[in-house]
Amino acid sequence: MQLDPASGWCHGVQVCPSPNFNERPAGEISLLVIHNISLPPGQFATGKVQEFFQNRLDVTEHPYFAGIADLRVSAHFLIERDGKVTQFVSCLERAWHAGVSLFEGRETCNDFSVGIELEGTDDLPFTDAQYQALTVLTRQLQTAFPAITGARICGHSDIAPGRKTDPGPAFDWARYRAALAQEEGQ
Repeated sequence: MQLDPASGWCHGVQVCPSPNFNERPAGEISLLVIHNISLPPGQFATGKVQEFFQNRLDVTEHPYFAGIADLRVSAHFLIERDGKVTQFVSCLERAWHAGVSLFEGRETCNDFSVGIELEGTDDLPFTDAQYQALTVLTRQLQTAFPAITGARICGHSDIAPGRKTDPGPAFDWARYRAALAQEEGQ
């Protein structure tokens, strides 16, 4: 996987363009936000996340879908349980992943962040393949956008406390940060 900073697209990953994005107001990219998602909740490898981010979700397929039918959301990336990475929005554009959010006194984190969704739930451990892909992707992002330092990587719950809980207690921050530090040292 290789991120092209000129286009904001990552080569070597699946591309599944989402219409749910707009221009960044300042073009700044200085925050990485980690999320989790599964559709229906707790079910994996359904293809429904991709459909949701493309506004193609058939809301009659599952009762949960009726409650999200009118949402228009996206993320820059999704990392599935097997480590497969899909990109929905160029990193140079503003994906709609964080919603009402605040980081270090600054609101509207979508304006300056990249969003990565991990296929999962708050309470199920993420897979080795996901941590490996997340580490590689994070290093690509940090190389292309040096303002994304270790201190500027957070969970959705950190920027929307009380409203969001992801990536949840099952996400192993220590493992992820140690892998980033090891990769950096090589």
